[in-house]
This record gives sequence, C-alpha cells and structure tokens, in this order.
Amino acid sequence: MERVIAFVDGFNLYHSLADNPAYNKYKWLNIRKLLEFYVPAKELKEIHYFTALTTWNLEKVTRHRILIRALEHVGANIVYGEFRRRDRFCPTCKKQYVAHEEKQTDVNIAIHLFRLAIEDRYDTALIISGDSDLIPSIKAVKATFPSKKIGVLIPIGRRAEELKANCDFNIKIREKNLSRCIFDDPLEMRDGSHLKKPSTWS
Repeated sequence: MERVIAFVDGFNLYHSLADNPAYNKYKWLNIRKLLEFYVPAKELKEIHYFTALTTWNLEKVTRHRILIRALEHVGANIVYGEFRRRDRFCPTCKKQYVAHEEKQTDVNIAIHLFRLAIEDRYDTALIISGDSDLIPSIKAVKATFPSKKIGVLIPIGRRAEELKANCDFNIKIREKNLSRCIFDDPLEMRDGSHLKKPSTWS
C-alpha cells in the first residue's frame, strides 16, 4: 500500500479562497475530506498544515483559531510559522507604514519534506500550494530520494506552471470538490462541544 503524506501551505490555500468573493464560502474547509477526493483514505497517513497567526488582529486570529481547532479535529498536525514586522515607505504619500510578512512556511515545509523522507514515512508527498518558492526543496528531495514521488494539488484560481513542471504529477482543485468538503456548521467535537463557522465566511 502506498503511503501518502500531505503538506498543506495554509496561507496559499486560504488566499486562493479569500481573493475571490465567490469562493469565500469554502473557507470552512475540511482538509481531510478534500484530500480524500484525491488520495484513498487508507493511504493518507498524515496531514501537516503550515500556517501562522495574525496576532495583531484579534478578529482574524479568533477566526483562524476556530479553523485550526476544526482541522485538528480531523487529524491535521498544525505547524506554526510567524509574521515579521516590516517598516515600509510609500513613494506616493511619502510616509512610512508598518507591514507584516509571513515567514517560515516555505522553510517549515522543506524541513518536514526532508525529515519525513529521511525517516521513510512516505512514498508520495502531496503538497497543496501554488508557491514556486517550494521548487528548490522539491528538487532537493527528488535528487536525494529518487524513489519517492512528489505531487502538487493546486489551489483553485492558481496556475503554478513552474511548480507543476518540477513535480511528478499535478492536480487542480475544482470548485465541485470544494463544495463537497465543508465542515458541518456547527461542528460537533469529541468532547460534545460545538464549533460554529465564523459568520463572515459565507
């Protein structure tokens, strides 16, 4: 039996849904259910979900934590990166402003991709992302472990041609599958409590 581990670039996936108002209703996404459209359940051994918390925005981080609890409920391992504060200058208004840049996701995915290959935990790695910054780590793993396959599941609305060219296979996420993979609302947890989808995700 083939062993598959999924590596989910949480922000890349989230923004593929957030950037198009028509897809906002799919933010309450059951990642395990989505993956099982593409991987037999008995072959999907682990799900690693890479993300970071927007700690300076209470409303956003509250919604994010609700989703994380739902993802953990279906067995996803959450791997946290962080945001770094950056002072930037606006050439139009001639003023400085504060921006936040998400860091460490690419590095965290690369580390997990390599470490789990070294430990021989998977035969196939399935990456959900459209980010070409992952290409160097994909190339390195494929060169070091030629028997292992790496595929990419491309978020809706993303092209990712370079990423596709450097993987063994690629699959495009379709809206019809997203629509079938929404968590119950409310979602009943194992302890009998319930999680309610954030009201703005509609």
